[in-house]
Amino acid sequence: MNNWIAVFEAANSLEAHTLKGALESRGMAVQLRGEALSGALGELPMDVAQVTLLVQEKDWQRARTFLQGYQRKEKRSWHCGQCGEENDASFEICWRCGSGPADPKP
Repeated sequence: MNNWIAVFEAANSLEAHTLKGALESRGMAVQLRGEALSGALGELPMDVAQVTLLVQEKDWQRARTFLQGYQRKEKRSWHCGQCGEENDASFEICWRCGSGPADPKP
């Protein structure tokens, strides 16, 4: 019998499926738990919408290492090449001047 262990709490179904695909492409089997609750969001608190990723016990450490790298990248900020403003990692363009991270200064 396979032992499934929770390895990550995704914020939503989109993040869960993205990470599921990334882990599966690395040869790990992944199950999602809690995905069906997203249909009831109007009636449930937002934190209930989290989707749990589960992996087999033998893959837990490898999955955890990958997901820790994902979390570090997710939290990185970048400096605009145009104005030097620091931007959150979620921004693809500078909130201040509209340039991208690699746009050269004039």
